[in-house]
This record gives sequence, C-alpha cells and structure tokens, in this order.
Amino acid sequence: MRRISILGATGSVGANGVDLIRRAGGASAYRVTALTGGRNIARLAEMARELRAEVAVTAHDELLDELRQALAGSGVEAAAGSNALAEAAARPADWTLSAIVGAAGLAPGLAAMAQGGVLALANKESLVCAGALLRGARQAGGATILPVDSEHSAIFQALGQDDLDSVKDVTITASGGAFRDWPLERLAAATVAEASTHPNWAMGQRITIDSASMFNKAMEVIEAKEFFSLSSDRIKVLVHPESIIHAMVTHHDGGTIAHLGAPDMRHAIGYALNWPVRAPLPVAALDLAAIGSLTFRAPDERRWPALRLAREVMAAGGAAGAVFNAAKEQALDDFIASRIRFTDMAPRVEAVLSALAAEPGFGRDPDSLDAVMDWDALARRKAAA
Repeated sequence: MRRISILGATGSVGANGVDLIRRAGGASAYRVTALTGGRNIARLAEMARELRAEVAVTAHDELLDELRQALAGSGVEAAAGSNALAEAAARPADWTLSAIVGAAGLAPGLAAMAQGGVLALANKESLVCAGALLRGARQAGGATILPVDSEHSAIFQALGQDDLDSVKDVTITASGGAFRDWPLERLAAATVAEASTHPNWAMGQRITIDSASMFNKAMEVIEAKEFFSLSSDRIKVLVHPESIIHAMVTHHDGGTIAHLGAPDMRHAIGYALNWPVRAPLPVAALDLAAIGSLTFRAPDERRWPALRLAREVMAAGGAAGAVFNAAKEQALDDFIASRIRFTDMAPRVEAVLSALAAEPGFGRDPDSLDAVMDWDALARRKAAA
C-alpha cells in the first residue's frame, strides 16, 4: 500500500488532492502518513479522521489544543508549529503533495525530499526561492520531483520523452485574471474583493489576486526556468482567456505540441499521483465543438509589470528569486489589508529588488535553507518599510 502525505491539505490544491484520494478508495487504498493545514482545524481534523492519517499538523502553535480536541479518540496524532510541519514531512512516504502556499512550504518540501520518494510540487515558491537547493536535495535524497502547477504539468506531459535540445521554446498560458479587460486607468482603484474573483479557476484568495496582478504567472515563468533548465528567452507567456490550453512546446522543426484540458487542478494532481500510469480521473473531457473557439493575445507589460520583473529576476540569479517572492508576499499582504493600492504592488517589489541588489552575496545562490530565509526576512522588512 502506497504511503502518502499532503502538505497544505486544507488549501484549494491540497483539498483537491484529498478529493482524489477519497475517490480512489481513501484509507483502504492508501496509507496516509501526514496531513497538514493552517487555521481550518475542523476541516483538517475531518480529513485526518476520514483518511486515518498517522499525524495531523497545524502550522499555528496556538491551535494545538483545538486540534487535539477535534481528533480526540481517533488515534490520529496531533502536532503544531513549523518544526512539527518539517518533522511530519520527513516521515517515510512514497508520494508527498507539497501544497503549502508561500515560502513556508520550502522547509517541509526539503524535509520530504530528504527521505526519497516522489515530491508532487505545487509550491512554486520552492523553486523560485531555492531552485539550486532543491536540485541538490533531489540528488542527495534520490527523490523525484513532479510538477503540479497546471502549466508545468502540461509542459512535462507535452515534452514526453523528447530531448530538450529539440525544443525551441515553451509557452505557458495565462487567463489574464479578473482585470484582463479593464481600462489601465481603472486598475489603481481595484478593490480586494474585485481582485479576489477569478473568471475560470476556483482558487484561494492569495493566488487569485496574484493571477489578477500576473505575479502568479511571473512566478511560474521563473519556476519553468528552474524545473526544466531552460534559459529565460525560451519561456513565453500567452494570454488565453478560456484556460483550455495550459502550455505548448515548440520544436526546432516548427511543430508545436499543446496540452489541452478543462481548468480543473485535479488533472495535474492526479497525473502526478498516478505517474507514470495514466489512470481515470473525475475530470470532464473537452468538447471542442461546444467550446467553439479559443482566443489568444500577447501580454501587455504595462498592465502586468510582474512579467518584466520575472525576466529581471532570472537575469540576476542568486538570491533574486527569494527576494522577489518575499517582497511580493509582503506587498500582497499590504494590498489585502488596504494599506496600498493594487497598482502599488509591482513598484514595491521592484524597489526592494533594486535596494537589495547591492547587498553582499545577492548574486550567489543561497547554499542553505537558513540563507534563503535570511534573504526572505530581509526582503519582507524592506517591503514593509
């Protein structure tokens, strides 16, 4: 029986992973090692009870008593805090879904990789902040990393057994988010509620706002560079409002292979769960005749300056990814709290990158988790100031 863990089980990606496990037989089909979550203790406890997890962990120390009470009599161990997250992730598992949002997912992901197995990576921040560190951990622990972001899963599937030398470039698509058709002059007045509504995908608030600002896509561009070892000039972005084509791979012979599918995260998660086998999934097949047409447009970097910043981050290398992500997370916090406007986020991130570029060691890849987190903390302080 395969042992699995889901890190970030109560978020949108993690919950979709739990749904697939449940549909595949739940505790009778899998041995669930660890489930982790945030503040939704009732949901975490419900999942842990249903799947008979060995341990359930909340990221928040102050919620440990509540989690213990919710799990009383179930036989499921309860734990809390960042150290407990890493310890749970390090428990033996054949397959781990890394779906914790933000830089907080880096340490548990590294802990999971250290004991081998498959890391199904939905936490894009891990590769953005510490791509070299993750690649080193993969080699040291013998782990396999599979992409779970829909775009990177699509690239992975479209590549198949093709050699990257035959590939001219890859294209990841973007819906354009909530404001893709807004007049530019209106963006400064966009509210948190307006930015929190996605036209195609059902996701959490933070990633939905990141979709509207295209910071999510900027992160995915950097992630594609790190995951597939592609130079930045071989990664393109195309606005595709229908979100049916998730990515395309163009070869030097002029042929392009596209991956199409409904905007349902369960496809990418299920592909990683069953890889290398393609198992049936509860995902609707496309009816292209009913869809009728697909549309595309080039991204406007005046509307989405985050894409330009992603290119600059890739050119800078070193600690730029960790600084970029931390500054972005802080700017997003400030927007959600109504301390800054929607259009203030990208200038805030750019200012932090410019300020910290002069710091000693900025151009070198962080060589430890502590080094990554030091840059993360410095960037957050600078962004908050």
